[in-house]
Amino acid sequence: MNMINEYEKLGIFVVPTGIGATIGGYAGDASVWARRFSKLSKLIVNPNVVNAGGFSGINDNMLYVEGYSLDEFVKGYINLYPIMESNHIGVVFDKAIPKDVLNIHINTINAVKTVYGIDIPYYEITEEPVGIGFELDGSGISYGSVKNPETMLLSVKRLIQNGCDAIALVCMFEDPEELNENYSQGIGTDPVGGVEAIISHYISQRLCIPCAHSPAFVDYQISSELVNAKAASEYITPTFLPCILLGLSQAPKLVKSGGISVKNVDFMVMPYDSLGSPAVFAALEHGIEVYAVKENITALDVTPHKLGIENNICVVDTYEDLLKKFL
Repeated sequence: MNMINEYEKLGIFVVPTGIGATIGGYAGDASVWARRFSKLSKLIVNPNVVNAGGFSGINDNMLYVEGYSLDEFVKGYINLYPIMESNHIGVVFDKAIPKDVLNIHINTINAVKTVYGIDIPYYEITEEPVGIGFELDGSGISYGSVKNPETMLLSVKRLIQNGCDAIALVCMFEDPEELNENYSQGIGTDPVGGVEAIISHYISQRLCIPCAHSPAFVDYQISSELVNAKAASEYITPTFLPCILLGLSQAPKLVKSGGISVKNVDFMVMPYDSLGSPAVFAALEHGIEVYAVKENITALDVTPHKLGIENNICVVDTYEDLLKKFL
């Protein structure tokens, strides 16, 4: 992938995870918009935008950057260095994953390696269970806890010592259906999204390496129930690992200098009422145009007006309207 030159635009397209976004709050359902924007501009996306279980919305004009690292980039603390060949991806599996479920994930790794030629040389199983818990609060925000993140960190360090430069994390999750039975119908919040962000942020913060998380579940049977199209990609696969392997294969390296810096960014696109993130305020400080899309409503209700930044945010009704502004 080439560096940004003076004739290219660079945008950031974000849909935060675990906040019930009407577009991008399910399973790759923001991909169609990200792919359309990427035809007009190089585009930095957080994994939640393009991850879709056995599918991925990623393409060669996108830079796949985990949320904590994206915040650090927009603050100006790190740069992004696009790669020319596939990253060497290491996979960390939670010790709590049963053998049959683990075997399915290993078969998935081998299938992705065979079909896409992605370099996935090693995997590690944590020495102890990671201990994942997750909940939805009263407003519909997903959150959770990680009892033993250190065991995951040790496994990641071993993979880095073996030459891996991107990390896929797979932790054991309980069945989330009882927390939001309407998720399959495209209603409400993905119950596991919040703690997934905690997991990937933890590794990114400590090791400054591209990473992403995929949950593992005991029940890997494919459902025959008809579900909403926004959630469908998660109901036709026994593992959600392919999407993060595809994204991580071309994730940019995180560097202190060189490559692409925040100074190269022209615009940022966010859901209308999820503007409280560090990346938004950092973007405004750097003079980056921030667009808030009204059709994408979340459970956060953090609007330009509530933040007192309505004069600094460009509000548009739909993603289609914003695309027309760029044409």
